[in-house]
Amino acid sequence: MPEIQRLDSRHGDFWKDLDQLLRWESVADHGVRAIVDEILVAVRDEGDAAVLRYTERFDRLRPGTAAELEVPADRLRAALERIPAAQREALELAAGRIRRYAEHQRMEDWQIEEPDGTVLGQRVTPLDSVGLYVPGGKAAYPSSVLMNAIPAKVAGVPLLVMVVPAPAGELNDLVLAAAAIAGVDRVFTIGGAQAVAALAYGTESIPAVDKIVGPGNIFVAAAKREVFGTVGIDMIAGPSEILVICDGETDPDWIAADLFSQAEHDEQAQSILLSPDAGFLDRVAQSMHQLLEEMPRAEIIRTSLAHRGALVRVRDLDEAVRVANHIAPEHLELSVADPQALLEAGLRHAGAIFMGRYTSEAIGDYCAGPNHVLPTSRTARFSSPLGVYDFQKRSSIIQCSPEGAAALGRTASVLARGEGLVAHARSAEMRGE
Repeated sequence: MPEIQRLDSRHGDFWKDLDQLLRWESVADHGVRAIVDEILVAVRDEGDAAVLRYTERFDRLRPGTAAELEVPADRLRAALERIPAAQREALELAAGRIRRYAEHQRMEDWQIEEPDGTVLGQRVTPLDSVGLYVPGGKAAYPSSVLMNAIPAKVAGVPLLVMVVPAPAGELNDLVLAAAAIAGVDRVFTIGGAQAVAALAYGTESIPAVDKIVGPGNIFVAAAKREVFGTVGIDMIAGPSEILVICDGETDPDWIAADLFSQAEHDEQAQSILLSPDAGFLDRVAQSMHQLLEEMPRAEIIRTSLAHRGALVRVRDLDEAVRVANHIAPEHLELSVADPQALLEAGLRHAGAIFMGRYTSEAIGDYCAGPNHVLPTSRTARFSSPLGVYDFQKRSSIIQCSPEGAAALGRTASVLARGEGLVAHARSAEMRGE
């Protein structure tokens, strides 16, 4: 069977061992940052010329001009027509579910009027433009296109620019079809840090955007971190994670497959099972041994489980809740008889929570409706899934009546003078004189 660490909350070093298991180094070392910084400066200063140079160097693609990197809209529509009917149906079904869920997330304007006629409120507007990074080449992630693009469009973003690398000219029809379904406005075949730089700074051919979202490799993540402030970003994502809490009554094959579903992403992914039933942990370990050889990505799964996986015995489900809150996982499965009771027992920190034995995390990755772009590396303690609200911004509304200006002006004057800001005080006072 694949090697996997065993932990027991009864042991004195449990919390120390758990923290060691959870530790993950940040997105980039100094060497990666140096390369990324060089690319960012070149694209900012040289525009299209630098984009073309790096596209040839990293993607073995030599267009005559940067304008040739743009994928025509009719090619997106052609890809949608070309893919098998079952794939198109699945994409459209998933897109519909994601869109319906996203529509519940829209923030709205509001205003209140106080007795003296002063009006306070909130004005909500969409971002003007968003850039979506999609991994390319051998990887094909149409689900990422849907999950990132649809909430932006539901929010009302008028310009959504997708970048996707096309090594040696290779583009995936499923990704292009997903872009057509999601309403992406423009698509460019560029990738890496140079794509992030082009979206952040703009070039002669590629428009600058206000926010960059979407997954990418270590160079993309490092570039997003560096351009934050010039543009907004969604998050700096770490490796995929799943935490399963099980009472010991679920089919162990199901739980083994759930753990594999994240471990197969890459060698740094993390899969952890918590259960008070030691015998069940043994049965899951046996299922993992039996199922592993069926997996095309068996070596990645094996490495992931050996480096960062764990089967954890806890005293009871209440303790499992405490451990889960400490881990703050990206994905949390509650594979128990009464998941609602467990949820209400104090669970606070998780990107997405999958309720009950029949709800696999994989459903959430593709078509349940909620977003699969989730906080990782314990950041669910203070952040949330990607949603429509990430593509909207709020402006405060303040309108004073004459009476309100006089009353509030007196309060503001006292506070401003206390801070030594006399011009602030006089500005507030004058309207009440």
